Amino acid sequence: MNRISRHPMRRILAAGVVLVVLVALFVVRLVDIQVVRAAALNEQADEVRSTDPIPVYGTRGEIVDRNGIVLADSVMRYDVALSPKNAKKGPIEREQPDPGDPGKTVRVKVPLEQTAAELGAIVGLTGDQVLGIVAAELADDPDSDFAYVAKLVDVDTYEKIRALDIPWVVQYPHPSRSYPNGAVGGNLLGWVGEDGAAQAGLELGQDACLASEDGEVTYIPSLQDWVEIPGTEVVHKQARNGGKLQLTIDSDLQWEVQRIAEAQRLAVGAEWATVTVMEAKTGKLLAVADVPTVDPNDPAATDSGDRGSRTFTAPFEPGSTFKAVTAASVEDAGKANPLSQIVAGYRYKVGGADVNDSFYHDDTRYTLTGVLIDSSNTGMSKFGEMLTDQQRFEYMQKFGFGRVSEVGFPAEASGDLHGDPADWDDQTRYATMFGQGLTTTAVQIASAYQTIANGGVRMPVQLVEGCTGADGKTTSPEVTGTQVISEQAARETSEMLENVYTKGWLAKDWNIPGYRVAAKTGTAQVPDGNGGYRKEYLVSVSGFAPADDPEFVVSVSIMNAVKMNSSAASAPVFQQVMSQVLKKYRTIPSGAAAPDLPETW
Repeated sequence: MNRISRHPMRRILAAGVVLVVLVALFVVRLVDIQVVRAAALNEQADEVRSTDPIPVYGTRGEIVDRNGIVLADSVMRYDVALSPKNAKKGPIEREQPDPGDPGKTVRVKVPLEQTAAELGAIVGLTGDQVLGIVAAELADDPDSDFAYVAKLVDVDTYEKIRALDIPWVVQYPHPSRSYPNGAVGGNLLGWVGEDGAAQAGLELGQDACLASEDGEVTYIPSLQDWVEIPGTEVVHKQARNGGKLQLTIDSDLQWEVQRIAEAQRLAVGAEWATVTVMEAKTGKLLAVADVPTVDPNDPAATDSGDRGSRTFTAPFEPGSTFKAVTAASVEDAGKANPLSQIVAGYRYKVGGADVNDSFYHDDTRYTLTGVLIDSSNTGMSKFGEMLTDQQRFEYMQKFGFGRVSEVGFPAEASGDLHGDPADWDDQTRYATMFGQGLTTTAVQIASAYQTIANGGVRMPVQLVEGCTGADGKTTSPEVTGTQVISEQAARETSEMLENVYTKGWLAKDWNIPGYRVAAKTGTAQVPDGNGGYRKEYLVSVSGFAPADDPEFVVSVSIMNAVKMNSSAASAPVFQQVMSQVLKKYRTIPSGAAAPDLPETW
């Protein structure tokens, strides 16, 4: 019994001795690694660690329309890089089918020259060019661990490079910009360069919202395939995504308005055209069409002059659409009403000014309404002179002329009110009453008609609904209306513009059944930049509907319509666009007929 009981005890003692020996070996190994060879091992780790910081790209924010439809977003592309110091180590091993037995594979050595040629063929370089990248980097730094071979390659290219299984080649995700709707709103959106920097349009103007911030990391790669070893990444700078920009634009309406504008531009042989659609009660832009337009996916395919938004950046003399502003100002000042009377002839000479109408007529006993219907320059001059130059100048400013809109679009023009009234000569004094001798932008004209349509309250022009940052917080523009003219002056001006619509020479061309519409045409001379005028004209229409409860403003400008150089070129665009807007938003038809005001007395 005692002899039998001693055997387990021996086994326990033997196991204890073995355990002590193993622990001793581990301790010796640990001391060797952490103390004796620590410096050498750290140096080896540093050799394989990615010493050059690797960029980690933040994602640029989306641009969406009022309904959340994406107009600009980021798609994944890849940057291709290599490790010069690992590439120089020579051939790599690769498994290939065994020539003697197709069912088996063999490992073969592939020389650097071959792998460089294979990689170059995919990214559009020669093998020698790839080897040149390696050599140049090593010449600058014998321990160079990073060099770009190509940037922003697509997924197909990425997969082809990955299939090569070259251990010293790695591909990094790099978000790139995409515009899924192509040229829809292209002139507004702008674009970004290959380096991700904003170049034009809202991309540039709203860069503070959209821009991301890149980060930087380093890591230890596997010596076998240069892939990051898990847990070795060191973040030197955290990447940050950009915010989402929501516009007031309706992308479906934008597409339709661009289509209508471009069809008419081609039909009349015009240089360019703009169409602005604005909510009358809010000042929000629903569509801003500039044709020709640009596809932000390929801006170089469009002439440089057609890449921006002329609605904001191209000032012009507005012509007779501006007469509504003068009439509203005279009304608000209490100097006239729709039935006020003057006598106007074909020509009006006063001081150093010489004004004439576009058509000959004898002295005519016009009402203010009749002056607008016949678009008489001489008649409007007699009403305009009821105000001092300073009064009219201040009204222009309150309507938003002479300064950029609240949108703050990149390169937006302020227009020119021909300096201060003290600088005006007699001809300028009178010309500014009927839309010559000063310049405005298309968006300013639309805003002025919005003011009249909205009971005299001008709302800030709004193209951006808001920006939602990466933290989820949304910021929106401050919106406060300004009473520019009285509600009565706005209503009476609207009624006069309704009579222009129903009795003017284009009444049949722009009729929209079921709705009361207030509108005015314009045919303006175009400055040549040398103090004179070109032979071409800019023709336009601006108005709003339903006039009895205004909801929408539409403003059209067409430059040099060679086949129809009159407002008849712009009227069909106004009619089609306004009809489309009223239909799209299911606007209730007008309940009563427009007032019938006398043209003469």
